[in-house]
Order: sequence, then structure tokens, then C-alpha cells
Amino acid sequence: MKSLPVDAAKTLIHALMSNRLDYCNAALCGITDTLLRKLQPVLNAAARLLTQIGRREHITPYLRQLHWLPVSRRIDFKLAVLMYHISRGITPTYLRDRCRMASEVSSGRRLRSANVPTFVVPRMRTKLGDCSFAAAGPSLWNSLPGLLHQSETLTTFKKQLKTFLFSD
Repeated sequence: MKSLPVDAAKTLIHALMSNRLDYCNAALCGITDTLLRKLQPVLNAAARLLTQIGRREHITPYLRQLHWLPVSRRIDFKLAVLMYHISRGITPTYLRDRCRMASEVSSGRRLRSANVPTFVVPRMRTKLGDCSFAAAGPSLWNSLPGLLHQSETLTTFKKQLKTFLFSD
């Protein structure tokens, strides 16, 4: 890696590792910490290779320097982006049908939550049910700050979301 320019190394690592790590990772929502601990070293090894740091050095500052989210936050990022698309109505109906906006719920009275772009989080009977897309997606979306919900473009949403996930 010493003979390869840093930008070329970043591109190579992105092409070989990060796109495979991020592929369908919204489906990994709610996986156990044991499984997450198997994925995180892949990201850490890529960061170590790129930054030329040793195994004994703490990796978190270098991940921040590279602006790479930890694997658990990458999963949240992808799920939140998917929920952004659902909130804007630009996803297939099979996804939209899984999540209902609070404003669409017909009740006898007008709720304050009807004015806020939140989703109804269905009650699940099991922990596994809480990890399903129908529950985890709306729950994550509702936990985001209102400023993120009001983002006009996907690019703006992604930037603000990444900043939020880094600060959280």
C-alpha cells in the first residue's frame, strides 16, 4: 500500500470492501452483538490498511478521520435512508405498505403527532418482531431529530444524518 496513492487506495478499498459490507445491510437491523463483532473487524482492518496504523492503536479516531461510521451505525444509516424514501413515497408499494404514517391513521380525534412526519410503530410480541423492518424502520425514523425529517433533498438528508450518527 505504500506505493499506492491514498486516493487510489480509498477507491480500491471502497470497491472491494465497503460496498460488500453495505450491501443490503438494512436487512441486518437488530442482529446480535456477536454477529456485529464479526463484521466490525473487516472495517477496522480496511482503516488500518489505509491509514498505516498498527494493531495496538485505537481505531476509533481513524474511523472518524476517514469519516467511516461503525458497522452498527452504517446499518442505521441505510435503514434511515430507506425510511426517508418511504416518507417521500418513492419506494415500491410492498415497502410502503409495511409502514404507515401517523397522519394516515384514522382516529376519532386529531393528534399532535399528525402534523409531524412520524410513522406508527406496530406493537410486536417478541424481540425478533422488534427487529423486523416494519417495527425497526419506523422506530428509528421517529427517533431522528425533526430537522432531519424536513430535509428537502436526499443529499441533504444523508449529510445531516451522517453528522447526527457521528455525534450520537
